[in-house]
Amino acid sequence: MPGQNEGADAHHPGVRREEPRAHHRLPPPAPHPAGSTNGTGPGTGVGTTQAVLDDVAAVVGEAGGALLCPTCSRPLSDDAHRTADDSPGNGTPEPAAAEGDDPLLAALRVSEARLRAAFWDAGIGMALIDPEDRIIEVNPAFATLTGRTVGELARTHIHEIVDPEGMPHRLFPALVNGERDRLRVEKQLKHREGRTVWSKVTVSLIRDAAGGPLYTLALVEDITEQRRLGDRLEYQALHDPLTRLPNRTYFFERLDAACLTADRSTAPQPTPAPPGPATGDGTGDGVDGSAADGPRVGVCYLDLDGFAAINETLGHHIGDQLLIAVATRLRRGFSAHGTQLVARMGGDEFAVLVTDSRGSDQLTDLAARILDALERPFDVAGHRLVVTASVGVVERSVRETTPTDLVKDADATLYWSKADGRARWTLYDPDRGAHQLTRQLLATALRPALERGEFTIEYQPLVGLADGTVHGAEALVRWRHPRYGTLSPDRFIPLAEESGAIVPLGKWVLEESCRQAQRWLTEFPETETFVSVNLAARQIWDSDVVADVAQALERTGLPARLLQLEITESALLGPGGRPLQALQALADMGIRIAIDDFGTGYSNLAYLSRLPVHVLKLDGTFIEGFRDPSPTGSRAELPGFGARRSDADEQIVGAMVQLAHTLGLTVTAEGIESAAQAERLRLTGCDTAQGWYFARPGEAELVAAILRDNRDSRGGRDNRG
Repeated sequence: MPGQNEGADAHHPGVRREEPRAHHRLPPPAPHPAGSTNGTGPGTGVGTTQAVLDDVAAVVGEAGGALLCPTCSRPLSDDAHRTADDSPGNGTPEPAAAEGDDPLLAALRVSEARLRAAFWDAGIGMALIDPEDRIIEVNPAFATLTGRTVGELARTHIHEIVDPEGMPHRLFPALVNGERDRLRVEKQLKHREGRTVWSKVTVSLIRDAAGGPLYTLALVEDITEQRRLGDRLEYQALHDPLTRLPNRTYFFERLDAACLTADRSTAPQPTPAPPGPATGDGTGDGVDGSAADGPRVGVCYLDLDGFAAINETLGHHIGDQLLIAVATRLRRGFSAHGTQLVARMGGDEFAVLVTDSRGSDQLTDLAARILDALERPFDVAGHRLVVTASVGVVERSVRETTPTDLVKDADATLYWSKADGRARWTLYDPDRGAHQLTRQLLATALRPALERGEFTIEYQPLVGLADGTVHGAEALVRWRHPRYGTLSPDRFIPLAEESGAIVPLGKWVLEESCRQAQRWLTEFPETETFVSVNLAARQIWDSDVVADVAQALERTGLPARLLQLEITESALLGPGGRPLQALQALADMGIRIAIDDFGTGYSNLAYLSRLPVHVLKLDGTFIEGFRDPSPTGSRAELPGFGARRSDADEQIVGAMVQLAHTLGLTVTAEGIESAAQAERLRLTGCDTAQGWYFARPGEAELVAAILRDNRDSRGGRDNRG
């Protein structure tokens, strides 16, 4: 009877034999004609048409009239296929043959019983479907998946059970039309109780004797638990475990999708008309550009100010609770489905992605609202915490950027915001970005440039204001960059200090300057021209500067009294005692110590008397008032403003010169540009000066030429005397 597990692999279980040539695959079942009484009606899914009988007859004929086992192809009359009671198989009863039954019909019943048992008792859902997509028959496993009975599903349209949405548009029709044999998809089944049953569906085509499409057979496997596990793993991979916000990976997925969608949706644009007059404030660029440049995207990249201090003082558990509170406030206030995404990028950094930006005004307004929202106090574990944030804002056309560049520029702009004072937003500036890029390129190339010999030294004379002679020269390093040309120290010295390249560069400048001073001494022994070399604070901290200077003097043979080292006031008077110890050791060697840019740092006059220094170099800002007054703008309305400024600067410089002389120090003024300035400085008692009025920085030969002129002029006077 159908449904019983009769004769399944009864003959030699577990053994597969090669199919003999006479055992051909039977054709698929064909529909029964109306009124068929062969015991295999439409509900059975197995036909006994004349074509099937003919094929079976052919098999029997080739086997010499014996019935063949469908499994192992051996004759069913073989003793190996019978038990002690003369029944086929290994004890599993086959359908009993009625007396007088045709042997061919008996063989078909045996085969049908096996197929039906496999269909009915299979642990995987199975459904036979007709060309009109109606169910012919299903097994109990399929019915269980849908919460229905086998009888209820008969003649049910398959789309009432399987959601048709998402079916492959080309592959499924190709299967139904006989153009392909198999299709695999993951689909949702409609359970009677309304819950979703995820399943893996394999649809196979059953063809008729002529090879045309006859039925489709669907094998359905329940993968709901696997799907739920996959969803949980996917959620964990795309969300921050602490704040439950989307993480950096999810952020980039959304940003990538926005850019790809925008690329596909952007149609070719007609040739634009000549541009009209540009707006003065630039606020319309973002809105007007959206039509011409296609879709736009924007990012507000923010970081909490001073968050590390909260972790250090209150503990990381309080810091975590604060991050959760910040994330909750950001999600509730600035997350909009489909258009705005709030994500945690890592640490105390968050980002708000706007995928349909209407211009930079929208993004800067969003940044301002974020700052306002975060300024309200947070109550965390009994602590009332007030935090601020710095926000970097980037907004541009999708055509003009990539996701990586957008986030990189947003991150850079965030740090500009912190550098500008924190608790503010900063809009990305391409010019500033180019400058930052140049800084990075220069910082990377510093050490290789030193090895390639791209640095050179220029010298600016230090002239005595009393006699007009050259007393010494300041060494000023220059970078002959192959791409950017000659770079002045202010372009690369800060980078060298940040990267640590100032130590090898400073050693090179020191030794080369001492070597040049020794040449001047050899040619002009009577002048004893000294060389003044700038010393960075990091050279004192990162190297043994005393040993470096001693080595340079030994290698060049320059007397210590002809070397002057300049260090800034802030570096000298900063925290820690190491700079003072090093400078004291250098002063004990006989080296002159000068405080550079005096008056712009700590200006601790009480401390000045205890410093191992010999020279004060006044910052150029004190000399500005010595120029002839030329008021402009609103200052022109104040009579005598320039004169009063000039008088005040002159009195300040005079007081500092008098103080320095009282302490036994000499004074050098920088930035002298005219004879009037030089004369007024001389009247204050200033000792030496440098500036373009005397000479611009140049090759060492410039100083040598001045020294020769001074020597020749002195020689002429001596001859006349």
